[in-house]
Amino acid sequence: MSRHPPSHPARGETDAAAAAIAAAEALLPSIRAAREDCERLRHLPPALAESLAKAGFLQMYVPRALGGPELTPLTAFRVVEILSRADGSVGWCAMIATSISDYAGWLPMDVGRAIVGTPADLRLAGSNRPLGRATPVPGGYRVSGRWDFASGIHHATWLICTSLIMDGDKPQTDANGAPLWRSMWVPKAQVEIIDTWTVVGLRGTGSHDFVVDDVFVPSAHTTSPAEPPQHQGLNYNRRLHSTWVWTATVANALGIARGAMDAFTELATTRASTMSRAMLRDRPLVQARTAEAEAIINAARAYVLDTVGHVWTMARAGDDDLDAPVMQARLAITHGMHEARRAVDLLFHAAGTNAVYAKDPLERYFRDIHVAIQHGAALPVHMESAGKVLLGLRPTDPGW
Repeated sequence: MSRHPPSHPARGETDAAAAAIAAAEALLPSIRAAREDCERLRHLPPALAESLAKAGFLQMYVPRALGGPELTPLTAFRVVEILSRADGSVGWCAMIATSISDYAGWLPMDVGRAIVGTPADLRLAGSNRPLGRATPVPGGYRVSGRWDFASGIHHATWLICTSLIMDGDKPQTDANGAPLWRSMWVPKAQVEIIDTWTVVGLRGTGSHDFVVDDVFVPSAHTTSPAEPPQHQGLNYNRRLHSTWVWTATVANALGIARGAMDAFTELATTRASTMSRAMLRDRPLVQARTAEAEAIINAARAYVLDTVGHVWTMARAGDDDLDAPVMQARLAITHGMHEARRAVDLLFHAAGTNAVYAKDPLERYFRDIHVAIQHGAALPVHMESAGKVLLGLRPTDPGW
């Protein structure tokens, strides 16, 4: 059997982190039991979504001042990794909702408490891309638009509807001529879901399109990461925003890869193939590919934990010299996603024809990782930006 990396919190993590990790592990039987329903429904079954919400896994970055858990990025990493190992779609939904929940750090206290609720129960979906149009009116904006990839929209309570701020028929611009945009917080009841999620992998995420048609959004229900956050925790450091939210993204990919290793190990110890009666585990090539995939997953995981942990430690100490540490963390995240895909591909091909059947879990991990790798955190531009930093240049994209 493959070695299971430790899921317990690292030294120095809090009791809250240990509790979150234990709660994630406690959900594993329910997640495994719901996997076929996730595929059939193309979204999480309501009971499973409710369990994730009650465990706090859809709001891990919500500030403590608003009643949220405000877990560290590495704790969120471990939770998402555990969930994704059991099912990629479940881990993805927890990752997306948690990543967007970081925006709660920009909500004023009174507004945040009203949106988050008491006890805190924030379930977000939506988009960070400014695909909507927001026309200023007294007290707020009239918002219209259509957004895609709204993972978890079926169980969401609020939608992030990022929109261009309009001046007549044209977007308003800043001093540099760039379009101005804001994230509009819209209640789920005011959006229309468009059924578009018929896809190769991550079918259970329910990442449908949605439409908002001329909805009024109060100014207090809008946020922008270009403005100072309303809460002072490290999770809401504007410079580190992308690093923190994409730490959960790479956790999903690496969790899927670890799940694929589990599925492959089970298959290799119980199956032969159409060409030979010898068990897969008894073949030298399969043994070598298993070891190679194990090394790839563990090495990529260690790089992420080391570099993200280093950025967190420096930021907590008040050290502003973060260029090189942030570059390493961002590089580790993008590299980790591609390495997760590479490991799953090795295992899939080592399994031979066994892996092509939908009845085998390895087939689903293969499909899921090839959709997960399409996330913006894995784009080649992040490699280019890391290379610029290494060569003494300044990247043009934000977050570095």
